[in-house]
Amino acid sequence: MKKLFNITLLVLGLNILLPIKTFSSIHSEKTVDIQSEAAILIEQNSGEILFQKNAQTKMFPASLTKIATGIYAIDHADLNAMTKVSKNATEAEGTRIYLEEGESITIKKLIQGLLINSGNDAGVAIAEHIDGSIESFSENFNNYLYNEIGVRNTNFTNPHGLFNENHVTTAEDLGRITQYAIKNDVFREIFGIKELEWKDQKWETTLFSHHKLMRERPYNGVTGGKTGYVDQSGHTLVTTATRGDLDLIAVTLSATSQPVAYNDTMALLDFGFNNFKTVTVARGEEFTLNNSKYLAPKNYYYTVRKEAETKLVINTNGKLEIRDENNELLNLLELQKVREQPKETGSLSKLGKTQELVDSRLEKHLSRLTVISVFISFIIIVFFYNEIRKI
Repeated sequence: MKKLFNITLLVLGLNILLPIKTFSSIHSEKTVDIQSEAAILIEQNSGEILFQKNAQTKMFPASLTKIATGIYAIDHADLNAMTKVSKNATEAEGTRIYLEEGESITIKKLIQGLLINSGNDAGVAIAEHIDGSIESFSENFNNYLYNEIGVRNTNFTNPHGLFNENHVTTAEDLGRITQYAIKNDVFREIFGIKELEWKDQKWETTLFSHHKLMRERPYNGVTGGKTGYVDQSGHTLVTTATRGDLDLIAVTLSATSQPVAYNDTMALLDFGFNNFKTVTVARGEEFTLNNSKYLAPKNYYYTVRKEAETKLVINTNGKLEIRDENNELLNLLELQKVREQPKETGSLSKLGKTQELVDSRLEKHLSRLTVISVFISFIIIVFFYNEIRKI
């Protein structure tokens, strides 16, 4: 049974012009000390920013690039398709999965090698399979990130994150890319793999996630992660974690050491889980305003402090406002107005019943006339028959 909220009208004509603030600015009294140069904490479902530090500053991501490459491949390639590895792919520097020139391998396996073992050669093989060359890949890749995911401060020149002075992004953009990617079932499954038996033309081994919070230093609720490092970027880290109704994405960039990156990440996750909750406005949930009904057309999520008291208010435009105890606007949600079916008036209803009664009586009367007519016709026929016989 759908839950029905009776919501009183709040007349605030300028409400929709107010900016929707992030929790890092609204609740700045609760914060966390982060040593990494840049960081962000995002709630995955609501998209709310719970904490940020230099989150819009362009920086080098290193292998965090592969999160974007992985979802790009899932969205643009047949995962079961076989691709032939080029010499160029086998010559990729840095971490590899030791592909052999000329060997055939599925796209899905390349994505596994890319995300679990951070294989740079896998990244090149993916790029060449989809777009023919690294140059074409880079152009299409950036268009995809801009148009499909909506990031605005990212420029990737390669699929793996090896240093290029023009290969840059921000903590916020990486958070949004991860938020987009994690909604995909295939990506989410690969991103969360801790270890995978690997058998290839040249290499037979077990791949282990490089992310320490998934294995060596398990953190309660961690569901996936990606590490990165080149000299110019410092240590970079993306981590996803879930507890109850809260799904978090933590990004740290330019940490001076691996321990700093992990300590910052755990501090961010602790901050999120200790202080926030996510509430769902379910698809089909009903709201009323001045006898008009509205429905939530899809699931909506909003994130608030655990102790926060929120109120839901429909404004004059038929939109659902979520406000905190200080009447701060936290979010603004689109609702769908329910069109009511026209009802019969009392007079029309009575008229219909009267018409039915008249029709019924008329039908009975006509039936009687028909019987009488048949009888009279029979008498007339008999009369004329007897007269003819006399003649």
